[in-house]
Order: sequence, then structure tokens, then C-alpha cells
Amino acid sequence: MDRAAAAEQAVCARHLRRLWALPGTVLGRSGWPPTVSQRLHWHWNYWWQAHLLDSLVDAQLRQPTDERARLINRFIATVHRRNFGSWVNDYYDDIAWLGLALQRVRRLQLSTVDEPIEAISKRLHEGWTEDLGGGIWWRRGDSFKNTPANGPAAMFHARKGDQERAGAMTQWLTDTLVDPETGLVWDGIRADTGELVKHIFSYCQGVYLGACLEQSRWDDAARTIRAVEKHVAPQGILPGSEGGDGGLFSAIAARYLALAANNLPRPEAEAAKRLVQNSAEACWNGVAQEKTGPLFSAYWDKPAPNPPGKAERDLSVQIGGWMLLEAAATL
Repeated sequence: MDRAAAAEQAVCARHLRRLWALPGTVLGRSGWPPTVSQRLHWHWNYWWQAHLLDSLVDAQLRQPTDERARLINRFIATVHRRNFGSWVNDYYDDIAWLGLALQRVRRLQLSTVDEPIEAISKRLHEGWTEDLGGGIWWRRGDSFKNTPANGPAAMFHARKGDQERAGAMTQWLTDTLVDPETGLVWDGIRADTGELVKHIFSYCQGVYLGACLEQSRWDDAARTIRAVEKHVAPQGILPGSEGGDGGLFSAIAARYLALAANNLPRPEAEAAKRLVQNSAEACWNGVAQEKTGPLFSAYWDKPAPNPPGKAERDLSVQIGGWMLLEAAATL
């Protein structure tokens, strides 16, 4: 727990700042040290902020404080402001992530978030079509259906009590994007050509695992953990994916592996626990110590460069390290 607390302090100290110098606002700057555009929050990393909110909720579960509860409320309001008065955007994966974080906020009664949850639910429902047998698009107006959108959306629907849509979405993933030979989950499928995009990302394994856990699909969850241990993390440490969006990929896997370790009634729960603990140990051993606290490497099996490299400057990479340590703190 001390490591997770140190990670929280470091990420918040380096990245949390006012939006446009407006009083009462707070948002995560996407880089450290920040460029001029990052100071202005010019590039809007909506889904990075969703995971920052999720990590703040993790910390509140670990050690609740009134100060953090107030911070969470200010953060949610600032996301809405920076998104120009809307809770949604055109990317179904982005809004599903914010929805999942807000559902956890509501469960802890930290804020009144019924309005954004309903707005996100409505938009996610609109994304479903029967093209390619079902599922939602990656973004509005697209011809690509993928795991990164359908996995978190299935979790969102399951937590909201819409078991019919959650089940249909997870079954579509199982039938369409799970490799029958390895048990790994592919990235997506293109409607215009029918091409299966068979890239293997730790992100995809994590969101599919999370969807299965939410619906007690224990055999599918167990198969996924075995596949991750054998093919994605054969040395017992989840892989790095450089900076940018990839900085969150393995942290997402770690979050749901930790949930599996605590909830899966199968022997694979122990494998999930090992993967999270081994990754957390390697990540912590590789930190660079800055005045503001630990700086995480983009690759948990390698030490962080000092001074920080381009990837290590990204908020995504630093949230990823924090998420991993919060996941390990639950085991």
C-alpha cells in the first residue's frame, strides 16, 4: 500500500493542475515537464483522464480522505468543462472508460453522476449494429469494430444491470475476436473488407477478461488468464507498449487480472495474482527517483531512464504505473 500511495503522490504532484488557470478546476497535464501546449491542455486525452479518475477512486478505496473526495468532485466537473460542456465524444471506447470510472464514483457516493452515466449509456447503445454479427463500432461513423470499444462497453452495461446487451456484446467478442487456438483476444475486424486485425495487445486481453468477470463467465476468464501467462507475459511480467495510448495497455490488463485474482473461483486466480505481483515488483524496482517521487518506466522489466525519456514523460505511462501498484495493493 505504501508503494501505491507514493505513486499517487508523485503522479498528482507532477500532473494535476488547474484547467486554463480557472479557480476550482483540476485536470491531468498530459506530459511532464509540460510543453506549452500541455500547459494549455491543447490536446485532449479524454480517456487518459478517465483512467486518472479511476486511479483516484482506487486510492479512495485504499485509504479514504475527505480531501481526495473533494478532488474527485472537482476533477469530474473539470472533465465536463474541458469537453466543452458534453460528457461524450465520438469514440465509444473513450466514453465507456469514463462511464466505468463514474459508476465506481457513484457506488462510493462520492458525487452525483447520474446525468453523465445516462448520457454515456445512451451513446453506447446507439453504437450497436448488426453489421458483422453485432458489437459496437470503435467510433461513430467508422467501419471498424474492436475489442477496445466492446470490452469496456460490455463491462459498463453489466454494471448498469443491462445483462442482455452486456451478454450479447461479450458473446460477439468471444465468437468473433477470440483466437480458438491460443485463447488470445484479437484487436478487431473491418466491416468494409471483413479483415480480422489480429494484433495482440495486453489491453484487449484485459478488457475481455473484465467483461467476463462482470458476468461470471468463469471459463472464458480462466482461458484468457492462461493465454496471457503463456503468450503475452511468458516471463511473468506484463509487457510495455511505449508511451502515448500504449502507456495504459498493460495497466488495464493488471486491473482486471487483480479482480480475477480476488474473485475468480478457478485455479487460474493464482496465475492472475502472480502476474500482477511480479509486474508490480519489477515496475517498482525500475523506478527513477525524482524530487516529486517515483517515475515509472514505460517498460516494467527495464529501469526508467534518468532524465526521463519521451515515453516516461507521458501521463499515460505514469498513470499506468500507479494503476498497477493500486491493483497489487488489493492482493
